[in-house]
Amino acid sequence: MIPIRGRTAFRVVLTVALTSAVGGCGLSEELDRELDPDRAVPSVSASPTGTDAPGERRVSEPPGGPESQPGAESQPGAGSTEDTSAACPSSGVRMLPRLVESAMGLRAMSVTLTNCGTKPYTVNGYPSIQVLDENGERHDAVRVLEGSRHITTGVPDFGPHTVILKPGEAARTELVWRNTVTEADVPAVNAPYLRIAPLAGRPAEVLTPDGGIDLGNTGRLGTTAWAQVADGS
Repeated sequence: MIPIRGRTAFRVVLTVALTSAVGGCGLSEELDRELDPDRAVPSVSASPTGTDAPGERRVSEPPGGPESQPGAESQPGAGSTEDTSAACPSSGVRMLPRLVESAMGLRAMSVTLTNCGTKPYTVNGYPSIQVLDENGERHDAVRVLEGSRHITTGVPDFGPHTVILKPGEAARTELVWRNTVTEADVPAVNAPYLRIAPLAGRPAEVLTPDGGIDLGNTGRLGTTAWAQVADGS
């Protein structure tokens, strides 16, 4: 069984842009920019395949649900915390959630993918994600979107591109959502777990984000494509 990777004990500055494109612009700054659109920000060129262009796509769900996925043995459990000293999973990579950033109902959280193996590891595109309830069952009403544009313009997505991680290097995806309740008769979602695979068809892990994924009843979770993490960020 692959252990749940859980609650971090320290606060970090989240980097949301490609390391070659943005000089240290953090997620908190991006959220501030959404609240103040007139604020001056660095100029960044977005890939035409990213969601700064129209046409956001929904992540395709694997047939048969979680039981048919690689890594489906990863199940929620109680009392798991982050343990960076744990043995490297057989996949050769380890995924960990960071703290959730909040601003006026907007939520954003990084997930880092670290190559803890001995060989290069390549990703190109978006993670495959399922939002799970307290029983480890998937919330079927939640749509996981490839891209952040329909959730917020404050967290750019530069689209799929090849990221080759040497041993010890890491990539990052940003998850964004809104804690908004617009319909009194629709139950709000506050999911304690995420099942995430680096790409569809690859082994998955179950993560325990600190505070859960409080989607209200919006039913949407946006993601950004994997981007390499700069050294020291």
